[in-house]
Amino acid sequence: MTMRQIIPALLAIGIAVSIPALGKSESPDAWVDENLPALLDIYKDLHAHPELSHEEAVTSKKLADILREVGYEVTTDVGGHGVVAVLENVDGPTLMLRADMDGLPVTEQTELVYASQEKVASDDGITTGVMHACGHDVHMTNLIGVARFLASHRDQWQGTLVLICQPAEEKGAGAKAMLDAGLLERFPKPDHALALHVAATLPAGSVGYRAGYAMANVDSVDITVHGRGGHGAYPHATIDPIVQAAELVMSLQTIVSREVKPIDPAVITVGAIHGGAKHNVISDRCELKLTVRSYGDKVRAQLREAITRRANAIAEAYGAPAPTIEYSEGTPSLFNDRELAKEMVGVFRETLGDENVVPSEPSMGGEDFGRYGLAGVPILMFQLGSVEQKRLDRFAELGQAPPSLHSPFYYPDIEPTLRTGLRAMIAGSLDLLQAPAAADQRN
Repeated sequence: MTMRQIIPALLAIGIAVSIPALGKSESPDAWVDENLPALLDIYKDLHAHPELSHEEAVTSKKLADILREVGYEVTTDVGGHGVVAVLENVDGPTLMLRADMDGLPVTEQTELVYASQEKVASDDGITTGVMHACGHDVHMTNLIGVARFLASHRDQWQGTLVLICQPAEEKGAGAKAMLDAGLLERFPKPDHALALHVAATLPAGSVGYRAGYAMANVDSVDITVHGRGGHGAYPHATIDPIVQAAELVMSLQTIVSREVKPIDPAVITVGAIHGGAKHNVISDRCELKLTVRSYGDKVRAQLREAITRRANAIAEAYGAPAPTIEYSEGTPSLFNDRELAKEMVGVFRETLGDENVVPSEPSMGGEDFGRYGLAGVPILMFQLGSVEQKRLDRFAELGQAPPSLHSPFYYPDIEPTLRTGLRAMIAGSLDLLQAPAAADQRN
């Protein structure tokens, strides 16, 4: 019988087992205090060198090398630049931790000494900066810290740890790509999965949680309204697509207010409209771009039907050709497993104090971490406060809202933010990676 078989057998009958060769007994807080400076250096490097969605080659290699160095079995190029790192430690449950890697096409204006100077040219030739304006640099650094702690303290847990460094979250494509590449078939399937996301309005030192629906379905609709072009002085000889589009924009606003049940969250936003090229020419087309948000499948389908119905009805009213409607389902809603949320909230409160664990409001933003839940893994994404209270207080004194995520002015107060993220995620991981006997005693 191997040690891998002997240890869980001894634990099952209540015999204490010491595993000094696999790690050293040390509190997570003491480890974080000692290792935080090195992790801050990693954070600053990641912050200064962001890469856009689907282009995370350098970032992916950095993370793969770090995880390989501390003993993980690392597989690269999973669903693009995705990285999967596995660490087995005796028999037990399997836990997946996820961090996203991509930055945004935002020119940073924080004036940090390690601010990003990266620039890229878009397909249309426009040059823009690249920035980790959504905190993915925090997410990655936190994952590295948790990975290092668990690799060096294997006496404190047992089971299998699966770490994923995911590309293309900002485009809602990375989770799907990794799942399509066989994430849950090629690697151990998790019993649970955890992720965190920075919050721009939550004080550093605290975490937020929400069971059930936490983030929305995010769909895109492209509508081309067709008409009959002509001279602006003779509108009676034309079918004006811009007037059609204007009526459609206003009609769409009443779908949520008059067709969707008031207690069901939904959003329809026309984010772009373009038609015509000259003052005195009536075009033959006008294009609209919509973002559509919801939670459940029923409302999602209802919004799609209503948008299509109203666009067709307005075209018919004007005697115009039917519009061209392209509807693309994007990121699915994120549903946090209720039992997992309840368990982790207890762990977080014990670790951080009751006053630092607060309920989060539901968001109509999107996050493709929800795809892992739809694939059958109980998931929890919790919010990580990232702005010190004194800075939030100053914004309030000035009558200003703090910079939001995706703002060129957003930055986390990184030391308290990262310290809290590490403490929470390490505690949650240790709780979920317990030996069966220990879990039974706790329950």
